[in-house]
Amino acid sequence: MRYRSIILLSAATLALAACGHKSETSTTTETSVNDTMVAADNVTDISTPAIPSQGQTFANAAAASDAFEIATSNAALSTSHSAAVKAFAGKMVTAHTGSTAKLKTAAAAASPAITPDATLTPDQQQTLDALKAKTGADFDQAYIAAQIDGHQKTLDALKAYAASGDVPQLKTFATSLVPTVTAHLNMAKGLKP
Repeated sequence: MRYRSIILLSAATLALAACGHKSETSTTTETSVNDTMVAADNVTDISTPAIPSQGQTFANAAAASDAFEIATSNAALSTSHSAAVKAFAGKMVTAHTGSTAKLKTAAAAASPAITPDATLTPDQQQTLDALKAKTGADFDQAYIAAQIDGHQKTLDALKAYAASGDVPQLKTFATSLVPTVTAHLNMAKGLKP
């Protein structure tokens, strides 16, 4: 009988131990699941920068192009000694100031509205900085080269967006500027320092 009591007592102890262990596992599992859920919630709280839309990207590029043309042309107006370069630069300031106004109007009419960011690209800023360090004929040659390169890149971007852009107001803007930018490119190619 004593042997039987020991066996029953041992079985009861094992059963209780198993229950206790099961409870701890369950609590540990629940805690792990809850910790994972909290961690997942924290991950969703991390703000990731939104990828700009095609329209926003185009508007930013067009605004930066205008800002670059205006800044480099203002530099030409104050630095160049060439009457032809100064005349061209004056036309560029006027034309690109007008283009900026048209861009803002088209972007504001989009749904949702777009706000163009005119921050120069690193390449544009580097070109502007290098240009400001030059004088005389070196300045004029660098200015003309920058105008040809800048207008060609702008023309390519306008044509591409006019063909496959996603914002109708910006497509119309791009299409309407192709002839003007083509004319500016041809004028820049004809400049002599």
